[in-house]
Amino acid sequence: MFERRFWVAPLIIISVIIGGFALSVPRASEVSESIDRSLITLTVPVVTVHDSSKGGVHTISGVVVAPDVCATLTAEASVEAERIVVALSIPEDPEVCLHIPTRIPFSVSVEAPADMPISATVNGVTATTSSS
Repeated sequence: MFERRFWVAPLIIISVIIGGFALSVPRASEVSESIDRSLITLTVPVVTVHDSSKGGVHTISGVVVAPDVCATLTAEASVEAERIVVALSIPEDPEVCLHIPTRIPFSVSVEAPADMPISATVNGVTATTSSS
């Protein structure tokens, strides 16, 4: 009788541990839902710009924050719908790189009237611009 009681307690404890583990392990559908939500979250890039205009030519310089230290930046400026649009492109780098936000400077020139507003896009996403 004592021997039977001795085995009942460990069996109950093992059953509780296995049951708790089975209930706490996330299901495959739960993991994919949480990943999908994180991919939907977008951040609006912030671009700091400084405009100097002389003789109808705007020289726009500034800084944008890239996601890592290996990022490269290309910048183009154009006049669209009565505003100057600075299009910045930061392609994804397939190499392994240190993911520390890094400030990257840029400078572009474009011919336009003196008091045109400036907007910026980063990889096609409209960015928030601030003057320096």
